[in-house]
Amino acid sequence: MKYGVADYGMSVWDGDMWDLEDRLLGLKQIGYEGLERLRGLTEADVVTRSALFRRLGMSYTTVAGPSQEHSIQWTAAMGCRYVWAAAKAADMAAYCRQTNAQIKAAAKWGVNVAIHNHMGSRVESQAELESFLRHCPRAMIVFDTGHLAAVGGDCVRIIRKYADRIAVMHLKDWLAYPPAKQGKEWYQKGRFCGLGKGNIGLDLVKVLKTLKSVRWNGWCMVEHDTHLQDPFTDLKLSRQFIRRAIGE
Repeated sequence: MKYGVADYGMSVWDGDMWDLEDRLLGLKQIGYEGLERLRGLTEADVVTRSALFRRLGMSYTTVAGPSQEHSIQWTAAMGCRYVWAAAKAADMAAYCRQTNAQIKAAAKWGVNVAIHNHMGSRVESQAELESFLRHCPRAMIVFDTGHLAAVGGDCVRIIRKYADRIAVMHLKDWLAYPPAKQGKEWYQKGRFCGLGKGNIGLDLVKVLKTLKSVRWNGWCMVEHDTHLQDPFTDLKLSRQFIRRAIGE
């Protein structure tokens, strides 16, 4: 397996004002091999940033452009293999119909479409994820451990049952707030935290060992949506957690 970073939380910490080269060099220094998404508004952006990744010996697994059509085509052009599912419908039947249309469009370019299970979204719970996968049999998964575990899902079961449909892993942990301090929205009920520092019983060591046992050999992206200190400090600790878990 390879280990990278889904850097949403880093951008929140930095106020979305950052230097890509500094970010990549900092992550490389603490043991990561890439980011999940290369973002670009133009073809020139994608080529220039891709060249930077290659020059620094880093990788990415998908391209995010200004539209789904751009994302699919640029992902294909750069040799990557999946884009995120982009359906917006609230109704599950319509959501699956829209995703299947995206899958059909992406298939022309040799690109898969992967659902990111996420609290507060149409595909949140384990039952919703499995229903979605039945109705979208060609869909892959951007499998987020923190989001699934926080709503009571069984991450190990999903890996064992759907390993061949996991496009990329998001390794996350969740720290639930005391009930008296929780709000109504999902993001008011807790926060994502360093790997192994959650309090919901998510066994990420078992998750990593299960991935190895089923011979899944893709990218694991560490993500902290909320940093309370320098992101490189948090991400270094999480990389150390992975090394201990898999015996590196």
